[in-house]
Amino acid sequence: MKKIVVLTGAGISAESGIKTFRDADGLWEGHDIMEVASPVGWKKNPELVLDFYNKRRAQLLTVKPNKAHEILSELEEHFDIHIITQNVDDLHERAGSNKVIHLHGELLKVRSISNENFVIDWKHDLNLGDFDLEGNQLRPHIIWFGEDVPMIEHAIDIVETADILIIIGTSLQVYPAAGLMNYVDQNVPVYYIDPNPATIYDLPNELKILPLTAVEGMKIVKEELLNLN
Repeated sequence: MKKIVVLTGAGISAESGIKTFRDADGLWEGHDIMEVASPVGWKKNPELVLDFYNKRRAQLLTVKPNKAHEILSELEEHFDIHIITQNVDDLHERAGSNKVIHLHGELLKVRSISNENFVIDWKHDLNLGDFDLEGNQLRPHIIWFGEDVPMIEHAIDIVETADILIIIGTSLQVYPAAGLMNYVDQNVPVYYIDPNPATIYDLPNELKILPLTAVEGMKIVKEELLNLN
């Protein structure tokens, strides 16, 4: 089986009704990013941060995977599919994809402020006073700005072994995730699906840009891949 590595960003979840990370004015649901997605914001106002993610978590539970998520799952019948996502939702998993790496954490999990390895599933509101087994406050299992991305090295290893690379719904502006495409072998074809694709410089690979939504783009890519297989 050929190995397809897929890098996904907010654009693939947008068609399920999840808003992209930040609006045109740089705000996220009306908040400055650093207020709700940084260690400084957490220390300054943990109640605001918890309320923000409680609302995001509740909304996530009301939406469903879209056809782009489903196509990636369907392709597992024909290819070895590995998904590396910047998204914190679980829509890839709900669609049936089995190999998913979340670079920026997961909204339906929480972790201890004192032990980053204490991570548990969490589908309801998280409040001050919700503790781990040793009495330490729990926080959203989200990688905030200024924090390390612990899965990035594993993601690099996966990209380096790709036979085909697909990039979906990302502006390629957030690092280190945006740099992953540079680890693909130069003989590997790259598909880039985004309604407003970023300019990609210095990538020697065969590059096919589809300025489309994730759903429309993946319908086309699916047909091409199955014809190649």
